[in-house]
Amino acid sequence: MSRSIWRVLGTPALLLAGVLSAVPATAQAEVKLPNIFGNHMVLQQGQKNKVWGKADAGEKVKVSIGSQNHEATAAADGTWSVMLDPLPVGGPHTLTVNNIKFDDVLVGEVWICSGQSNMQWSINASNDPDLERLAAKFPRIRMINFPQIGTQDPIWSHPDRQWQVCTPETIGNWSAVGYFFARQLHQTLDVPVGMINNAWGGSSCESWINRNTLAADEKYKPLMDRWIGMEQTFADLKAKGNDLTEDQKKQLAGLQGPLGGNARPANIYNGVLKSHLGYGIRGAIWYQGESNASRAYQYRDLFPLMIKNWRDEWGQGDFPFYWVQLADFTNEPAGPGESDWAELREAQTMTMSRLPKTGEAVIIDIGEGKDIHPKNKFDVGRRLARWALAKDYGVNIPFHSPQYKSMTKEGNKIILSFDYVDGGWRPFDVPQPRGFAICGEDKKWVYANATVRPDSQIEVSATEVPNPIAVRYGWANNPIVNMFNGAGLPLTPFRTDDFPGVTINNK
Repeated sequence: MSRSIWRVLGTPALLLAGVLSAVPATAQAEVKLPNIFGNHMVLQQGQKNKVWGKADAGEKVKVSIGSQNHEATAAADGTWSVMLDPLPVGGPHTLTVNNIKFDDVLVGEVWICSGQSNMQWSINASNDPDLERLAAKFPRIRMINFPQIGTQDPIWSHPDRQWQVCTPETIGNWSAVGYFFARQLHQTLDVPVGMINNAWGGSSCESWINRNTLAADEKYKPLMDRWIGMEQTFADLKAKGNDLTEDQKKQLAGLQGPLGGNARPANIYNGVLKSHLGYGIRGAIWYQGESNASRAYQYRDLFPLMIKNWRDEWGQGDFPFYWVQLADFTNEPAGPGESDWAELREAQTMTMSRLPKTGEAVIIDIGEGKDIHPKNKFDVGRRLARWALAKDYGVNIPFHSPQYKSMTKEGNKIILSFDYVDGGWRPFDVPQPRGFAICGEDKKWVYANATVRPDSQIEVSATEVPNPIAVRYGWANNPIVNMFNGAGLPLTPFRTDDFPGVTINNK
């Protein structure tokens, strides 16, 4: 397929956005930097940080901060970059690039907050926004919010988006999860924290991945072929110019949205991520998966591929990557059964064993059945912060939700063992464990009776199943569950079986 078809939705406005840059009025016109560099930005402490931009070919570029001075020469294509030496926590500094100056630059911890609408979800739309705004007096917490542009042509800069300082006036439209995560790190570590918010509601995982990476893997051929077909149809219709029937005009208009949206492979990778890919970070937090639930089995490979693609191209090795498992949603089930959301949660959990420096914040207890956007983002941010504080900053706190380890059979009972049962089990609301289902060889699931043993194992049985073979917990879109460890972290939904799921054939 020709590259021109990939780019078929390109418009003059998008192309113009790709070449504009955030250059102050006093700067030389020849030297430009993407908008990730600006006043109030936060640089990652303790590591080398890349600074890059554009200039006239052969132009000398001088970059300085504190006592550091670096030089580069713009290449034939106008690109240049330097690597700042590691900086300690502190500031404010001024970063100077020729005679462009960025003031109030702090050095601390920098994290990406990304994914779908639940990461994008603002303080204003979450619990107690009035109280949160009143208390938002943290000048060393900063956030930059990127726009939502889907395109196959890489966009270099988004000049209308700049770093903001945390004040009661600014945080209303910040990512609530990103803010609560940052605030916990800031208050615990007493360092500046910068958050790069590029989340886009409804986005698919494949839209965040380099297209060449997807195309190189045969397992994604059905997915790619669907989009190639749409792209070819769009190109063919465009080529007809004004010689279109009314039905063809409607078809053309109907294709514009998907091709410029947040589901097309690599659209967000190019339209959003490329503008700051390579900026110095500590790691990333992620809340996405709803849009891929119908293809949950595919997500087992697709999600790790996305993480690996980011890590490969960021150039910082295996940086930490922590995500939020899907919350509970829709009506509570009348009985045990199948669930695409449960299969997506399973795929998310599997990623921890696929890639290093990954972790999952389980929130099966704080969703809202009536709303795909639960308003309690405070606990979501804190559960993510537990992972970062424990794994990246050496803080000795519980961070991992209890997770299924193994099972044995004892007569008509199945005995379950778990990891990360810090402080023992604490069933919520009622003393009996809830949320377990059991089946025999007929694979007919029934709700089970469960009892906690003194050694923190859980035994499960049901009178209807005299010869059980498998157990599930929390296996529904909105399961009725109540198991927590002593640290208040909920048991990760799981199944002991590997029966074919409802999404196994969806590509």
